[in-house]
Amino acid sequence: MACKDKNNLEVGRRFRRVYEVNGGNFIPTGQGGVSNNVFAYTLSISCNHCADPICTKNCPTTAMHKRPGDGIVRVDTDKCVGCGYCAWSCPYGAPQLNDQTGQMSKCDMCVDLQAKGEQPVCVATCPLEAIKFGPIDELRAKYGSVCDVNGLPDSSITKPNLVVKAHHGAEKEGKRHA
Repeated sequence: MACKDKNNLEVGRRFRRVYEVNGGNFIPTGQGGVSNNVFAYTLSISCNHCADPICTKNCPTTAMHKRPGDGIVRVDTDKCVGCGYCAWSCPYGAPQLNDQTGQMSKCDMCVDLQAKGEQPVCVATCPLEAIKFGPIDELRAKYGSVCDVNGLPDSSITKPNLVVKAHHGAEKEGKRHA
């Protein structure tokens, strides 16, 4: 909600999405009982500012670009024609069409707040402090380098700058629900 408020996003446009992943089954024990291996977990995902962003490669006007220096993937609104190729190619669904401007939009890691020495609004307002921000090498050193969990695309596609502290059910197969 903080992201929607900060960016004045209309209904339907979301820079951060929460997915529920669930699966497993119930197993008869033979004595009329049942055991289970049922699991469910959630993933909070926004743009991962990938090391190899496919959205930038598919943008015909180079409006979707990776900023030199910090690697933040941004939309240059002076170049964007709203074709949607970036959205179609992003396996994380990060680029969103702004119906009011006819251009693409997405998480920019709150570059305006960062310029003032503040954290992105999702990090600053997460009540469980589950969303972290910082140099990816430091985050991986502290939390591990897991970014391939069920419910997310294979990391080899775009090399996301993402670390997931995996739920114990994350290794199992399941279905993702938005």
